[in-house]
This record gives sequence, C-alpha cells and structure tokens, in this order.
Amino acid sequence: MNRTKFLLSEDQLPTTWYNVVADLPKPLDPMLHPGTRQPLTPDDLAPLFPAELIAQEFSTERETDIPGAVLDVYRQWRPSPLVRARRLERALDTPARIYFKNEGVSPAGSHKPNTAVPQAYYNKQAGVERLITETGAGQWGSSLSLACQYFGLVCEVYMVKVSYRQKPYRRGLMETYGATVTASPSERTGAGRAALAADPDSPGSLGLAISEAVEAAVNSGGTAKYALGSVLNHVLMHQTIIGKEAQLQMELAEDYPDIVIGAAGGGSNFGGLALPFLGEQLRGGRPVRAVAVEPASCPTLTEGRFDYDFGDTAGMTPLTKMHTLGHDFVPPSIHAGGLRYHGMSPIISQLKEFDHLQARAVPQTACFEAGVTFARNEGIVPAPESTHAVRAAIDEALLCKESGEAKTILFSLSGHGHFDMQAYIDYFGGKLTD
Repeated sequence: MNRTKFLLSEDQLPTTWYNVVADLPKPLDPMLHPGTRQPLTPDDLAPLFPAELIAQEFSTERETDIPGAVLDVYRQWRPSPLVRARRLERALDTPARIYFKNEGVSPAGSHKPNTAVPQAYYNKQAGVERLITETGAGQWGSSLSLACQYFGLVCEVYMVKVSYRQKPYRRGLMETYGATVTASPSERTGAGRAALAADPDSPGSLGLAISEAVEAAVNSGGTAKYALGSVLNHVLMHQTIIGKEAQLQMELAEDYPDIVIGAAGGGSNFGGLALPFLGEQLRGGRPVRAVAVEPASCPTLTEGRFDYDFGDTAGMTPLTKMHTLGHDFVPPSIHAGGLRYHGMSPIISQLKEFDHLQARAVPQTACFEAGVTFARNEGIVPAPESTHAVRAAIDEALLCKESGEAKTILFSLSGHGHFDMQAYIDYFGGKLTD
C-alpha cells in the first residue's frame, strides 16, 4: 500500500519541548536593555511576561516539560498529520519524495496555537487577567484569542492596518473568540498617534503594532501582560512540538528528510519544524539541509544586516542581535502579512551566520502560483505565508527531476488559506505585483 498519512496517536504526543540553545555552536548574544544598552536581566522583562516564560527565555536546558493542562488542549488537534504529497509528486514528475506537516488542522487554522496555549496558561497561573498582543495576517491574533478563552483571560489585539482591511474574516474569527481588535496604527497609544501624525495613510507594520501592544501592556498598571507570537526563544521552543512529532512520523514512513523547508517571518514556523532536526545534526547526528523561505519584498535573512536592533518600530523593546532590515522599515503591503517583519529570531539568525541553514527570498506571484498548484493536487489551499514553503519545495523537487536524485523533502504547511481567499482572487485577477 502506498501510504499517504503518517499519524501518531494521542498517547504518542511528545511531552517536552526542545531548546536548541543547548546545542548552538556558540551562546546567543545577550539581549540589551532599550534604555541602558546593558545586558538584559530577567527582572527587566517582568513588566511584559510572567516568571515562567522569562525563565524559559533565558533557559539553556535541552528539554522542558510541557504542563499537563497544555497537553490537554494540544490533544484537540495534535499530533498533527504528516502527509506524503503523492499527487503533487506525480504532477511534477519528480523522483523526490515530498512530505508536509499539516499545521492547518488546529482550531485557529495555523501553527500559532502551539505557543499561544502555553503563553495563556503560564499567564493564568501567574494571576494575569488580560493579554495584549499584535498580529499581522491574524493567525497569531486568532490563536491567542482562542487560548485566552480556554484559560479565562481577556485578549486585546492590535492588527496591522493593511491586514485589518485585507482580511476581515480573520478579524471576525478573533472577535468570535472574544478578542477586541484594533487597527494599527491607532489613536489609542503614543506610538500609534506618532505614526499617524507622520503618515495618516500608514498601512502599519508588525514592528509598529508591537510598539502599540507593548506600550498598552506597560501602561496597564500591572493588570495586563504582553504576548509575542514569534522571534523570542521561548516561542520557538514551544513550536518544536511540530518537529518532534515529525521526527517520530518520519520513522513511521521509514524515511528521513534530506531537506527541511519552512516559511520565515520571525522564525517560529520554520524553527518549529527545523530545529529538532538541526539539533540532531549539531549533536553529531544525521545531516539535513534546512531552507528558510521569506518574501522578496521583506528579505530579512537574505539582505538584512546581522546586528543589534529593536524588535519594534518605536524602540520600546529590548535590542536583540539578529538579522534586520531596520526597525523603521515598513514592508510593502503583500498578502503574506505574517511575514512582514523587519527582524528575525536571534536563534535563526545565528544559525544562518554559522551556515547551518540557507535562506531564500521568493516573489509574491511565484508563491501564489505554487499555492494554486498545491491546492489543485493536494486539495488544501495554503495560507499566503505557507505558499513560500510550497514554492521552495516545488523548486527542490524540480531540481531532483533534472538531476534524477530521489531526495526526501519535508516542509511545514503552516496554515490553511480559507480566510485569505481575497488574496487568491487578486492573484487570478492579475492584481498582485512583485
């Protein structure tokens, strides 16, 4: 039988997250305080995060136990399927074996609940009543909105204005889950008012929405904390549940990836799949070629400098050593709103600097072309962000067709595109530009 799906039972769900910091070739450069420019201490993060998440951010332990209450929520959709894309393979006439990890099966439709759920849990345990965050395309915002409902927290979301207008159904999903959604830049914060004064028609950016969310949390008088959906160490660690499951599922398939691919905006989706495989390689295990794929219009890894920079536009967040296009960079209004970020995870950035991963930038129309090809063969419409990984997987499979090599390709389908159909309508209408 030509098996298509490789499924784990609920009792095979991994019970720990993996922390690649334990296996990095050199320690990460410390985060710096935005005011003093001195190395950040755990106490400096206390206004933003609960103690347990701060401890995870600074942790160098290889494994961290997943709390039982988090596992109980994970089991609503995890373990997620690993799928052999046999129909796509036939359409491409490639000897390559293509697998994808389908993270679109979560209630919010993407990989983001993997960190939203533990973040909401740890905040609830710390007595927090309200979480404030930002979102680009809305996948993170909808995931945190849902997680807050699970644990009885109030959720407030600053949504990048261009996506607020492009993706009303994602906004509707957040509101269905009980969140308050504000278009960013807004008049509610000093950072928002300053941005609107400079450009009343500003489309917004993730960096600016982060500024608004952080400002609102810091000025809450201690009643609210901030939650971030990518970039930080603890976020990437939570996402490694993807790669840890994939390792077990590749054993079921009696196969192992030569190439691991993921879309990269801040690094959580790519890191979630790739880091467990890269960790095995760093410890002397089987080699793998990891490819992080980003938009050509926001080429953080491929063209950004590796330097200290703020994570937000207003300069309120700690400075981190990362690949960056500059914290005041406002990317074009592409449909892959979740990838419109000026910076990159310090972990992913360091791995890129040491040549443990490759970065590739691809244009918008080529990504949608790949997304349509995937949908017409595998039946799943990818989110615009996910089409970047699909594009790279197809390109690698076509290279195998030319060379005759039967390589194994594994990529992360980070989410479905059911709330992004206007983007596909624009593509079919010839309205998308590169």
